[in-house]
Amino acid sequence: MAGDNGYPYAVPLSYVLQDGKIYFHSAKAGHKLDAIRQCAKASFCVIDQDQVVPMERTTYFRSVIAFGVIRILENTEEKRSAIEALAKKYSIEDSPESRNAAIRQEWNALCMLEMTVEHLSGKEAIELMKGSPA
Repeated sequence: MAGDNGYPYAVPLSYVLQDGKIYFHSAKAGHKLDAIRQCAKASFCVIDQDQVVPMERTTYFRSVIAFGVIRILENTEEKRSAIEALAKKYSIEDSPESRNAAIRQEWNALCMLEMTVEHLSGKEAIELMKGSPA
């Protein structure tokens, strides 16, 4: 995202991919939301693999950068669907009742964001492309 004084702003996030969109949560105030309100365009980087291979003096890596636009979810149903997907991803062992209780407890302070991906750029080590063991 575009941050203060023209500096790029990047922040690690917990996320879920659902229906081709990336969802993540936020507090209702802060630098991230300020940046989104100033300019909704953003990039989102995910490192799928980064295996150090000392004997080859390299890494077997796979990553992708998504470029798109972020919007704050205002609709209650959209917000609920997004937080449920995120909760299921990160609390897979929890019962639905436990997840719902946690969501209810945090609901008023919760802001959910949706990134619509406009284009992707990815890269992976040649060894992975060739099917080398990783």
